[in-house]
Order: sequence, then C-alpha cells, then structure tokens
Amino acid sequence: MKLELRQAFVRDVQWGEKTQMKEGVLFIDKADALSLLAEEKRFTHLDMDLARPGESVRIIPVKDVIEPRCKLEGKGECFPGFIGGSETVGNGATLVLKGAAVVTVGPIVSIQEGLVDMSGPGTEYNPYGATCNVCLLVQPAAGIEKKEYETALREAGIRLAWYIADKCRDAAIDRSDVYEMADSVEGKAAECGSNLPRFVYVCQAISQGLLHDTFLYGVDVKQILPTLVQPQEIMDGAMISANCVSACDKQNTFHHQNNPVVMELCARHGKDLNFLGVIVTTEMMTLVGKIRSSEYTVKLAQMLGAQVAIITEEGCGNPDTDICMNAKNLELAGIKTVVIGNEVAGQNGASQGLADVTPEMNAYVSCGNINELVELPPMKKIIGDIRAIANVSGGDEKSIGSDGTIVCEIQSIIGSTNELGCSKIGCEWI
Repeated sequence: MKLELRQAFVRDVQWGEKTQMKEGVLFIDKADALSLLAEEKRFTHLDMDLARPGESVRIIPVKDVIEPRCKLEGKGECFPGFIGGSETVGNGATLVLKGAAVVTVGPIVSIQEGLVDMSGPGTEYNPYGATCNVCLLVQPAAGIEKKEYETALREAGIRLAWYIADKCRDAAIDRSDVYEMADSVEGKAAECGSNLPRFVYVCQAISQGLLHDTFLYGVDVKQILPTLVQPQEIMDGAMISANCVSACDKQNTFHHQNNPVVMELCARHGKDLNFLGVIVTTEMMTLVGKIRSSEYTVKLAQMLGAQVAIITEEGCGNPDTDICMNAKNLELAGIKTVVIGNEVAGQNGASQGLADVTPEMNAYVSCGNINELVELPPMKKIIGDIRAIANVSGGDEKSIGSDGTIVCEIQSIIGSTNELGCSKIGCEWI
C-alpha cells in the first residue's frame, strides 16, 4: 500500500468571496460553507468563526477537531463511511491542508467537552493553538436526544472539513510525504529482513456507548471484533472520533489523522523495526466484552508473528482495565509490550494514577496527570460560551474569575494529556 500526503501549508485563514488557498492563506466563503449544512434540521442555530494562532481567543465548549483533507488520486475518499462510500483508503494521493483545522463547538454532554486557547499558556497543551481554526458553532433543535445531536455535529464537522479541502484541490503543494509498505506479512519481511524486531500497534478505541464511541469506516467499533488495518488507512481518515470522554483524553479525529505512533513506526519501518500493522481494538463496558476483545487482539498479534506491541489507551478509569488486560495477555503470549496512557493522580500527584494494575505491565509511558491545575489568562474574544467551564470536567462554577481568568485542571483543555502522545507534556522519574 502506498499513500502520498501532499501538504499545502496554511499560514492564515480569512473570509473570502471564494473558498480557496492562495499564497498560504486559506480563504473561506462563509455563506457557501454554511449552505452546505443549511438543510440540517437537527440544529436551530448555525454559524462560523475564525481563530488564528497568537490571537486573544478562547474556544469553548469544543467537541471535535478535524484536519481538512480530500483524495486527489486513488481509490475511495477521505473519511470513508461518511464521505463518498466505504472503499478502502490509504492509497494514492491525499491533499492535506496542514496548519488548518475545523473545530466543532457546541454543548452535548457538557462535562466532556473542553477548551482551546489561541494564545497564552493554554497553547502548550495541544496542537490547536497553532492551527488556523475554522469554528463551526451550533445549537441543537429542541427536544433532540444527545446521541442524535452528537451524530449531527460529528457529520457536519466532517462534511465541512472535506468541503474546505475539496475547494482547494488546486492549492500549491509545499511538501509531500510518501508512506509505502507491503500489504502482506511476507512482503514486509522481505522489505525488512529477518533480523528486525516485528512491531504491532494496538490502538484501543473508546467504545462504551453513551456517547463514548469511535467509528472505523463508518462502523461503530463496539459492534465489531478487533480489526487489523494498514497504517495508511488511519492516516487517510478511516478512524473518526465520536466520543465525549474528558477533554484531556479525547482523541479527536485530528489526532487519528496525525497519530504520532503510526507516523513514528512508519518512519522506522525497514530501518530498525518491521511495522506489521495496526490492530484497532475496543474498550468495552462489560467484562465479557473486555475479555473477548483482548483475547482476539492477542490472536491477531500472534498470527502476524509480532514480537513487540505498543498499546495506546483512550480515556481513563474503566479503560485502565483494558490496557492491563492487553498488556498481561500479550506478555504471557511472549510479546513484549509498551503502554502509552495518562494518570489521574490528584492535584497533588499523590493518588494512585491508574484504576487498575498488573505486574506484566512493566513499561508505561505517561502522558501526564490530568488533575494538574493551570491558570489561563482572560481572552479578549470567546468563541462559544465561557460559562461552559462550570460544567466541563476539571472545572466548576468557581473556575471563572471576575476578569475572565480561568483556573482549572488541565483535563479541561482538549487533548492536554492525549494518550497517542500528541501533546507536549509528560512525566519523568526523579
């Protein structure tokens, strides 16, 4: 499978008479973009706003973030299952508007949305303070169920991200990265030789229902068994976020598109390791579901001949059982494991960081303690509603100062302790 990501660097975003890229500026025809969603009956209010790096802007409450992409060549379309059918992606050429993002803004569960700051210390916790953001603001229709509203907002964000990229097909390309590897285990062995260690990536996806969901090719992953995919499929939008876990843990669609574990393993394939593929597995609510998924994950890893597994978590608490179960079962099968996750250790860092433990989980990369306090200075402009911080996990009604300063736990910031490692913080032994 061969995928070329053709990147047009977005350095600014502005309103324009036509949606297009011109000399590094992304112009958005607001009226045309909104007309894309004009017939959506599940919203009573629909608007857009722009937020640029360095501006005194706070965006709250944020649901998802999506990088604008569309296929230029090859089979299928980005965001399969939502845009253009369900053909296998990860091939051909894809346009990436690098440095741009669609940010969906609107309350769904409240405690599980979060905030993005475009300047100040908040920008240190995720990539979105450095992206040129096209914000989609909505309000749900009266009486609509939360799940239906989440569906509508998710679909609207994906459609808007694809629309923006589609209108910029003739953008000048600043950089192209090619990701190519054999489709079969035998082919990968031929590429890498027999001496390189064989790695598999186990990507745990939130799949608990109650707005804790992830989609793969348009299918809710809690409805399927663990599935093997090529890394290029992940890059090409095969995984879509539909979750409302705490903001710090939330793996946005943007995170999946730019998954640093996938990128790093691809970069090292054939050099110092053999990257066999990605096992997308679940984090179920029931014990029987967890056992089934873990057993099947191990079976797939063994069928591939994996020697090392990197496991990433999504969420915390209940999913801690999944990482422990997967680490234990893989280790007992003779497959060495490394886990990437975060901690819930209290504001003083003295509490137990995980809800579950197992002695076989002996290599853990921490993405930080979600309970750390942070003070965020006031911003001149709020996109959304600053009062949402009172209901966001990690904040309360006392979080907002009289001047607009926010004091909250970092779990209120979208992606602050992202468990794919797509953040700037972590922990070290002292």
